[in-house]
Amino acid sequence: MPWRSRIADGAALLTLVTLPALSREPSIPPRSSTPVAIPRLTAPVTFDGLSDEAAWRDVPPLPMVMMMPNFGLPPSEKTEVRLGFDEGYLWVAACLFDREPDKIQAPSKKRDYMEPNTDWFGVVIDTFCDKENGLGFMTTPSGLRWDGAIFNDAVMSSPLQEPINLSWNTFWDVKVVTNGQGWFVEMRIPFSSLRFQQTDGRVVMGLVVWRWIARKNEQIVFPAIYPKWGFMSAWKPSQAQEICLEGVRSRNPLYIAPYALGGYAKSYDLDATESFYLRTQKPTKEAGLDVKYGLSSSFTLDVTLNPDFAQVEADDQQVNLTRFSLFYPEKRLFFQERSSTFDFNFGASSRLFYTRRMGIYLAEDEEEGEGEIARLYGGTRLVGRAGPWDIGLMDMQQASVAGTPSKNLGVLRLRRRVFNPYSYVGGMMTSVIGADGSYNTCYGLDGIFRVTGDDYLMMAWAQSFENGKENRLLSIDPARFRLAYERRTDEGLGFYAGVSRAGRAYNPGLGFEMREDFTSTRERLAYGWIPGERSWLQSHSVYAEGFFYLRNSDRTIESARFGPGWEFNAKAGWGGQLSLLGYHESLRELLEFTTEVGVPPGEYDFVGVQGEFHTAMGSLFSSMFTVDAGSFYDGWRTTLRAMPNWSILPDLTLGGTYEFNWVNFPDRGQKFIAHLVQLRLVATLSTKTSLLSYIQYNGVDDLVVANLRLRFNPREGNDLYLVYNEVLNTDRLGKIPYPPSSGGRAILLKYSYTFNF
Repeated sequence: MPWRSRIADGAALLTLVTLPALSREPSIPPRSSTPVAIPRLTAPVTFDGLSDEAAWRDVPPLPMVMMMPNFGLPPSEKTEVRLGFDEGYLWVAACLFDREPDKIQAPSKKRDYMEPNTDWFGVVIDTFCDKENGLGFMTTPSGLRWDGAIFNDAVMSSPLQEPINLSWNTFWDVKVVTNGQGWFVEMRIPFSSLRFQQTDGRVVMGLVVWRWIARKNEQIVFPAIYPKWGFMSAWKPSQAQEICLEGVRSRNPLYIAPYALGGYAKSYDLDATESFYLRTQKPTKEAGLDVKYGLSSSFTLDVTLNPDFAQVEADDQQVNLTRFSLFYPEKRLFFQERSSTFDFNFGASSRLFYTRRMGIYLAEDEEEGEGEIARLYGGTRLVGRAGPWDIGLMDMQQASVAGTPSKNLGVLRLRRRVFNPYSYVGGMMTSVIGADGSYNTCYGLDGIFRVTGDDYLMMAWAQSFENGKENRLLSIDPARFRLAYERRTDEGLGFYAGVSRAGRAYNPGLGFEMREDFTSTRERLAYGWIPGERSWLQSHSVYAEGFFYLRNSDRTIESARFGPGWEFNAKAGWGGQLSLLGYHESLRELLEFTTEVGVPPGEYDFVGVQGEFHTAMGSLFSSMFTVDAGSFYDGWRTTLRAMPNWSILPDLTLGGTYEFNWVNFPDRGQKFIAHLVQLRLVATLSTKTSLLSYIQYNGVDDLVVANLRLRFNPREGNDLYLVYNEVLNTDRLGKIPYPPSSGGRAILLKYSYTFNF
C-alpha cells in the first residue's frame, strides 16, 4: 500500500540518520553506595515550619543538585534539606531560599492540587526499598498537602494511565512559613502511615528529595538523578538513595471511618417500550463504615460495609471516535492502599483485574463507563509484604441487580522479587461466583526482568474458566499472553518490541479488554538527546512506532498504525511533538459515531498528522494545544483541542478543555461536528476549605453535566462534602421521544469522620 511504503522509507531514513549519533556522557555527582544513616533527633522539635531548633542544627543538610534544566549544576536558589526521626515520626525540614521572594508561585491551597504552575517541595519514600513503588509527600508555599502512590517505577504503561495513584491519601502534617528570604517547611510523617519492613530494629528505605521552582522550570533533587527518563526521573524509586533508620518501632494503627450520605435525587429514564420517560425522585440515604488496621509494620487490613461509590467525584466526558471501550481510573478510597500490588496488565489499558468492575453491572452489549451501579454489601482487603513476597487479597459481596444473582468477587495476588532488586515474578487469581452457581475464574502468571541497564523483559499469561464452557488447562482459546522487551530511556537508543494475543473465549470477569480474539505486535524505535548546558533544548528525540492487530479467526489485519515522529522539550518549559501516521482499518460491521453517521464494513487505508504544543507549564497562564487531522476511513477528520489553565488570582484557578471534532464522508453525504467543553473553576478559602465547579458539555450525547462541590477538610480523615449534580439535555427536539430538559439532578451532603486509635 502506497502510504505504508512512503512512511516506512521515512522511518528508515530517520533511523539511519540518528543511530550513529553520540550522546553526551553526563558527569553524574557520586552517591553513597551504602545506606545513608538518618539521625535520631536529640531534642524536641517545635512544629512550626522553621527548623531553627538545636535538634536541627545537629543534622547535616543533604547535598542537593540541579536536575533540570542543566544537570549537575548547583541549584540556582540555596536549598537546605534535613531529615531526622523520633519515636513516632519521620521529620523533614527544608529551607527553600529565594532571592526574589515576590516571584514565588502558590496559586492554590486545595488539598491534592497538582499543577506545575506552583513551586513545590517534597519527598518520595520507597518504604519497602523495592525499587518500584514509592509514596510521595509534597507541599507548596501555600501549605497545601499532596500525597500519592508511585508505582511501576514511574514508567507509564500507556498514555491513559499515569504511574501515580492520585487518589491515595494518608495521615501526615506540614507547616509552611513564607517570608522575605524564601519559604520554609517542616513535614511530620507518622511511622504508622508508612508500611515497611524491619530487621533487628533497622529499617532501610529509598529516598528522593525534590524541589520545583516553577518560574525557572528548575528541578533540584537529592540524590543526583540524571534526567534521561524525562520529567519523571526524580519520581523513580529505582533511583532513590537508600537510607537507614536504627531503632524504629512500628505502631499498628486502627482507623474506623463511618460515613453518612443524605440528599435528594431525581432522574428520568425510558420506560420498557422506550416510548416515554418516567420520572423517579427519591431521597438518598446511605451509611457505611470503613476500618483500616495495621496488622504489622508491613501488612494492612481493610474492612468495608456498604462502601461509597465516590459520589462526590465526576468522570471526565469523552468523545469516542474509536470502536473500543473507554478506560476510567479508580477513585474509591477502599481500593487505594498499595493498589499497585494488584496491577496485572498486558500493556495499554488491558488488565486481568480492574477494580471498577467491582460494583458495576454490565449487560453484554454495554461498554465500560456505562452499566449501572450494583451495591456492594461489603468486603475485606489485605495487602502487604512478607520477606520478598508482595501479597494482596480481596473479597467483596455484590448485590443482585437487573435480574442477575448476587455475586462473590475475589482476588489473590502474589509477587516475589527475583534475580535483582528490579525484577519479579508473580501470579494472580480472580473469581466471580454467582448465587445461582455460575462462575468465572481466572489465573495469571507474570514477570518483569531487568536484563541489563535499562533493558527489561516482560511476560504475562492468563486464562479464564466459565460455567458452560469447555475449560481445558493451558488452552490458548480462553487465554491471554504478552511478551515484550524494551529499553527505558529518553537518551540514546530506546526501543520497545512486543507481541500479545487474546483467544476467542478469553473473558476476564474482573478485567478490562478493549479487543477480542486477536494477535498483535507493537514496536517503537527512538533515539534521544539531552544536549547540555549550552543548548536551549532540554531534550528531544526522533522515533518510529507502530502496531498491528490480526484476527485470530482468519489471520487478516484488523487494525494497523505506523509512522515517524519528533518530540522536543525546551529549557524554558515549552515543548511539543509532531508525527505522521498511516492507518489500516478493517471493519466487519457498521461503525457508528451517531445515529446518522457511520462507516460501512470494508477495508480502509488513511493517513493523518498528529501534533502537540504546550506553553511553559510553570507559568500562571499556560495551555496545551493538540491537532489530529487527515483522511479518516473513506472521509476526512479534524480534531482540535485547547486546554488552558489560568491562575486568575491567588486561590482562584480557571482551567478547561475545548475539543472540536469535524468528521466528513463526502462520498456518502454524511458528516458531523461534535464539541466537547470542560470548564473547571477551583477556589480555595484555606487549606481546609475548597470549592470546585466542574461543568462539561458533550456534543455527541447533547448533554451538559455539572458537578459543584464544596469540601471542608479540617484534618485528614474528617471530611464534609456538599455536592450538586445536574445533567441537562441540550437537544430535546432532535430525539424521539422528546427527553426532558433535565436528565437528572442530585443534591448530596456527605460526612465522614475517622477515629484514630
